[in-house]
Amino acid sequence: MVRRYAMKAGKKRKQREERYDREEEVAEQPVEDEAIAKKAMTERTSDGEEEEEKEEVNELEGIPIDPSDLKVANKPKAIFILERASLEVAKVGKTYQLLNSDDHAHFLLKNNRNPAEYRPDIVHQALLMMLDSRLNKSGGLRAVYVRTEKGVLIEVKPHARLPRTFKRFSGLMLQVLQKLSTSAVGKREKLLRVIKNPVSRYLPVNSRKIGFSFSSEKLVDINKYVASASSDTDLVFVVGAMAHGKIDKEYADDFISISGYPLSAAYCITMITNALETKYNIL
Repeated sequence: MVRRYAMKAGKKRKQREERYDREEEVAEQPVEDEAIAKKAMTERTSDGEEEEEKEEVNELEGIPIDPSDLKVANKPKAIFILERASLEVAKVGKTYQLLNSDDHAHFLLKNNRNPAEYRPDIVHQALLMMLDSRLNKSGGLRAVYVRTEKGVLIEVKPHARLPRTFKRFSGLMLQVLQKLSTSAVGKREKLLRVIKNPVSRYLPVNSRKIGFSFSSEKLVDINKYVASASSDTDLVFVVGAMAHGKIDKEYADDFISISGYPLSAAYCITMITNALETKYNIL
């Protein structure tokens, strides 16, 4: 009887020890799992932060630069001014956006504004035509200025390579209007920046300022007009970048029309650059 009782007591003690060990294992397991979970959360959080940082950096970290051959380095150069450009920023919903007639028609109508007047794509097309020209590639473009409808003056360096798509261009101009500048990739050079008015303070003293408008009574052949211009004078071309209306000719020495038909700003600039390329024999 005593022997049998002793065997049972041994089994119970053994079961208690096994149960105690098992409880210790169960108690230790969540600690390990918790540590792994924390590590995974930390890695996931750091990865997420790195991804967010990469996205923020890559979104508008800067714009590339186009090299120029400087074939007309010793000759007079051209300067372009885009007047009354539709570049206006507003808070739509929870974010600030560059207003345009396609994406913000409802917002503009709700605020008693005409959507047809919000055309930043006109500025985009005009700048691309200007910066992609042979005149600019050869170094014949001295400076580019954009003045908005609200009077904000923006300087665009001729060797800046602007985004080709309108969506990215809108993001770039939003950054310029909010932060007042944007730099080149990997450099401190400011390729686009907001500067003080008036624009005349940045123009060469001996420059000839020419305004363009379809409403002008002086209709000229742009090729002959440019060819007859003095070879010692920088030419400043003032072109409207709005959908409707005309530019102010207060600082223009001459006010001309180059076609009997209304032309877009981009096509008008193409005609001007082609005439200058012919004058300077840029092929």
